[in-house]
Amino acid sequence: MIDVEVVFALPETATSLTIEVVKGTTVEQAVIQSGIIEKHPEIDATALTLGVWNRTVKPNQELKEGDRIEIYRPLIADPKDARRKRAEKAKEEGRANKVTGGRPIER
Repeated sequence: MIDVEVVFALPETATSLTIEVVKGTTVEQAVIQSGIIEKHPEIDATALTLGVWNRTVKPNQELKEGDRIEIYRPLIADPKDARRKRAEKAKEEGRANKVTGGRPIER
């Protein structure tokens, strides 16, 4: 038997469960065994994005002693789009060079 931790975080709270599983258990099996999906109905069990220690993993990856399984929430906004919008706003406000996007040249 090995001990693993299953974690799910929301902006206002986080749930962390330590469970004991048999050696050879997969990430997905451990999430199901932990019961965290029942505690958090907002988790879409059909489209889980999982990670172990900040690295995205496939659900069928086998666990090792002390692994921390993280259940990731979907992104609210596309990071590239958000950055592009901030850059456009900075250009409009004169805080960025309209050609290069960098800081305007002070002369």
